[in-house]
Amino acid sequence: MADVMTRSPASIDAGQPVSVAAALMRDRDTGAIIVNDDGRMTGIVTDRDITIRLVADDKGPDTPVREACTPSVEVICPDTSLDQAVKLMRQHAVRRLPVVEDGRAVGILSIGDLAMERDPDSALADISSAEGNR
Repeated sequence: MADVMTRSPASIDAGQPVSVAAALMRDRDTGAIIVNDDGRMTGIVTDRDITIRLVADDKGPDTPVREACTPSVEVICPDTSLDQAVKLMRQHAVRRLPVVEDGRAVGILSIGDLAMERDPDSALADISSAEGNR
């Protein structure tokens, strides 16, 4: 897992405004950020979460991240097999799985990471390995 996951994922405190999360997504070229409360992972927020849960409901950029994030998140540990991770992604229809050790996110595994590992010639692997479009 450690060879496939993205290490040191971006994270934010649940009380921070979503504008800070959006800027972090831009600066780190990522669509998902780990949400922490008192140093422990409590959820994940994606660019889609911000759009659907805030922008579509006319909530502003000062809204706390906790109001946009998905609080109940499937997680894996560093020694979870890739097959098990794929099974969880399919079962729960998720695109990313935080990799958690002792309550703290140490990585994140995305479908793009899996594509690059399992099918490097696929269109998804090409897209996932391409440089960001800032």
